[in-house]
Order: sequence, then C-alpha cells, then structure tokens
Amino acid sequence: MSVNAQELPDRTIRLIVPFAAGGPGDFIARVMSPRLTESLGQPVVIDNRGGANGRIAAETTAKADPDGHTLLLISAGHTVNATLYPKLPYDSLKDFTALTRLVGTPAIVVTHPSIPSTTIKDFIAYAKERQGRINFASSGTGAPSHLAVELFKVKTGIDMTHVPYKGMAPGITDLLGGQVQVAFPTMVAGLVHARAGRLRGLAVTSAQRSPAAPDLPTVAEAGVPGFAVEGWYGILAPAATPRAIVDKLGRGIADSVRSSDVSERFAVDGSVPVGSLPDEFTTHLRSEITKWAKVTKDIGMRAD
Repeated sequence: MSVNAQELPDRTIRLIVPFAAGGPGDFIARVMSPRLTESLGQPVVIDNRGGANGRIAAETTAKADPDGHTLLLISAGHTVNATLYPKLPYDSLKDFTALTRLVGTPAIVVTHPSIPSTTIKDFIAYAKERQGRINFASSGTGAPSHLAVELFKVKTGIDMTHVPYKGMAPGITDLLGGQVQVAFPTMVAGLVHARAGRLRGLAVTSAQRSPAAPDLPTVAEAGVPGFAVEGWYGILAPAATPRAIVDKLGRGIADSVRSSDVSERFAVDGSVPVGSLPDEFTTHLRSEITKWAKVTKDIGMRAD
C-alpha cells in the first residue's frame, strides 16, 4: 500500500552531522533534535560522520532514499566545497533539497594571552611586525574559520601561517596551549574561553555586534572597513524528496528553531536563530556558493 507524502516521515529520522561529537555543529544538532522530535512526531537520531570537510556526510545523504528519513546538517563549508573540490562525488546544489537555514553563527577573533594586543588595530600592527611568524588555527582547509582569516589577511596586508585541524575543538586546545596564536572560531567555540580569560576576545566577524557579546566591536568597526563574515548551519534532504515532505520538514524544523527554549539556548552562545523556509534557503545557498567561489579564486586557494 502506498503512503501519502503528507503522512511522512513515519519512522525514525536520521540527521547526519558532518562533525565530531562535542563540536559546535554537533551542539547545534543536539540542542535542536528534541524539539524537532516533538514537532515531527518521530524520533530524530544524530549520526556523526566527521571528516573530509563534510564531504563524507554529504555523499552519504545524496545517495539516501529521498523519503524524508535522512537529513544532513551543513555549515557554510558545504558551499565552499562546491568550488574548492572540483571532483566532488555529488553536486552541492542539484543532489540536495534545501529545507531551512537554522542559525547564523558569527565568529569571534580570539588570541592567546601571550599576544599583547587588545584591539584589532593593535593586533594588525603586531602581526605586520612579525609577517609569517604568527600561526592561526582553523577547523580545516576551506572551512569558514579558514576563509575568514584569509579574507582578513587580504584586507589588512598581513601574513599568517595556516594550521588546519580536524575540527575546531583541537584547534582551540592548541590555541589555549599557545601552539597557535590566533583563531576565528564560532562564538559557540570561542566565547566561553574569552569570558573566562583563557583567551582574549578582540572582535566579532559579523556585520553587526553580537547580542551574546555586545561589548565586542565588529572587525569592521575596529579598523577593517567592509569586512563581514558570518557562518551558518542549515539542513538539507536528498534531491527528489517530494515537495509535500520538503514543506512539512521545512516548517517543522523552522518551528523548532523559533521555539523559545531552542532559540534562547542558541542565543546564549552567540548563534542567531533564523528558521528560513525551503525556497529562501535555496536562494541563500546559491548566493553563498557564488560568494565563496570568488573568495577562493581571489586568494588562489586550492584544496590540500
């Protein structure tokens, strides 16, 4: 007997998360999943499949049955991969159906306390005196935490050495230990250490100040006009998922993000709830792919 698309999903939903447990992407998924279970009426289980800058998880999802029972959490890195890796085993747009952009995630510029700078202008001057001798951590080549610094380097004329990690968590660990000196992690990953004084927060990367850290200026305010980078997380389904299922999932996920308990939990760590509808998220994905394609071309970046 056939099942009407409006009645789906009708069993456990697998949310594939392309990040290791404990990182900011995993945090987003775990905060949201209980409310999503309630909204959709089916259990939502998290399947962590980290590695390869999200490509493993994306390929798994692209090949899954398009019935609403396999979903993919993505970050802005998904749209970077479209240009960075020319031989992807999937098309970053055509092999997926957009459901919703969950949150915006401004990054925070944090330095090890051994760096004497207390402002962005001071840090730029300090770095220019030590061209190439300051190491910065990222969660991997082509990740937002990498591209944000590359754009910062272009706009300021400073040179720093990239140290990519398999996720931001180990990068933060080395930043705390002084093996690297600066990073642009998400607010979720960096703000707690800045608040505790273990790292020094200099600015946020978004166009507007973050409600989670209103005393921190934006990078643009602090001396780099025109600089604005904001990460984000969203959810995709496999291509060919019926429109009725897409609409149902999109509304359910958006409602979950906008619920007071979830949105307040996100806001504490600096994430800005969005909950866009499928067509809006599709437009956003296309725009992000175009933007990051230009950035990677301008800096001549290639995948390692």
